[in-house]
This record gives sequence, C-alpha cells and structure tokens, in this order.
Amino acid sequence: MPDVDRERAWLLTVDGAPQSYVDLDEPAYLEFEYARRLGHALDVVAEPGVPLDVLHLGGGGLTLPRYVAVTRPGSRQDVVEADRGLLELVVEQLPLPEGADVTSHVADARAWIEAAPDDSADVLVADVFGGSRVPAHLTSVAYAREAGRVLRGGGVYLANLPDAAPFAFLRSQLATLGTVFAELVLIAEPGVLRGRRFGNAVLVASHGPVDTAALARRTASDAFPARVEYGPGLREFIGGARPVRDEDAVPSPEPPDGAFGIG
Repeated sequence: MPDVDRERAWLLTVDGAPQSYVDLDEPAYLEFEYARRLGHALDVVAEPGVPLDVLHLGGGGLTLPRYVAVTRPGSRQDVVEADRGLLELVVEQLPLPEGADVTSHVADARAWIEAAPDDSADVLVADVFGGSRVPAHLTSVAYAREAGRVLRGGGVYLANLPDAAPFAFLRSQLATLGTVFAELVLIAEPGVLRGRRFGNAVLVASHGPVDTAALARRTASDAFPARVEYGPGLREFIGGARPVRDEDAVPSPEPPDGAFGIG
C-alpha cells in the first residue's frame, strides 16, 4: 500500500496486519516503533559506519537490511525468509539501495542457522512471525545455542518479541537467552512495561558488554521514547521464569483484536 504522505514509501501488510514499512528514497527511515529500536541497537553495536556481517531471520520488506546498507556501507547481509512469494514480491517491487550486499535465502530460520558456520555473523536479527506470532521452534534453549554459535565472540543477538502483562512469554525468552549470553538488555515502551497494552519489546543479548548508556540516550530521545532495562532491574523482571525446552516451546501470544491494525 502506498503512503500518501511520502512519495515513494510503502506499507507491507500480511493477512491484514502491518508488517513492514519502506521508503525507497530514504532507506534509513524507520516508521515502526520496534524497527526504530532495532535500528538504535544496530547503531551502538559497533563504531558508526563500521561494516558488519548481519544475519536477518525474517525478511518482511527488507527494512532493516536497507537500514544497515546505508548506515554501514560495505556490510555483508544474509536474509532468511520462509515465504518465497513474499520475498519475490518485495525484491521485485521494492528494490534494494544501490550497492547493498544482501543475499536472500528461502528457508526455515532455525533449519538455516543449524546449518550455518560457527562464528559467521557479527549481528543476528530475529524478526520472524508465523502470522502474528513468533513460531515456537524459535523460542527454545536449543535455538538460542545455535544463535550463539553462529555469532562471533563480540556478536549481538537482537529480537522483536510481542507480549503483554504478566509477560510470561517475554520473561521466558529472557531466561532462555540468558542461558547462552552473558549480557541481556530489554527495550520497550513504558506503557507496555506497565501492563497497559500489548506491544513489541526488543531484546538485546550479547557475549560482551552492551553500551546501554548510548542505547538509553537514543531510545529516550526518539519520537517514540522507550525504556532500557538491564542489570538488577531486568533480573527482577525475569523473576522465576524458566528457560524454554524444545518440548515445552509455544508461540508468542496471539495479539488482541486491533493491536496492530492499520489506521
């Protein structure tokens, strides 16, 4: 769907729900709140402009690969998307920025990373949805271990995770990633964290320190301000949540009607 306010901008919907937003004239423009927060995290994982090897699980409109291509020229990126028709439509209708080194793969996200080489990515971005829910097989300790194996020593894992109070899914995902990664950071809109509404949270997991001060400055000054939780506060939020085993894994919760509607 074209955006009437921006000449070459497009909204991609899947089954009626907003999925991605792309401005062909300004690929670094991020419309959705969760995408902006992922963008902030991508900005602080390395010095500005330094190229990275980035693996994206979930393609959508290729919004974040476009962002990385223009903010970190020379980056090598792989995109894994299970929906061949969606991927072909996006590549045909919404061309990537000139010079973008982005390779697309039609595959299941977990199967692809299980076959990927060790230490092959600087950043892994997980933004995979089956309909409006994160698939169960991308929520377990076994999956998290594969993600950790694919990342290099200083690598960073980023995920878009939807939930609402009492945050059983989100807390379990933090506990699960905590079995693999030493550092955990959560970025979310204050109203979501207070339990006022269903929404997306961005999880940052790393083998090494995360520049939480820089991340907090960026998210607080954004048009859609967010809180950055880490350390003791985040451990308190996780509470007694237990890591998820494959045999116990479930998808993220179904969004309530109208949670992500258009207009």
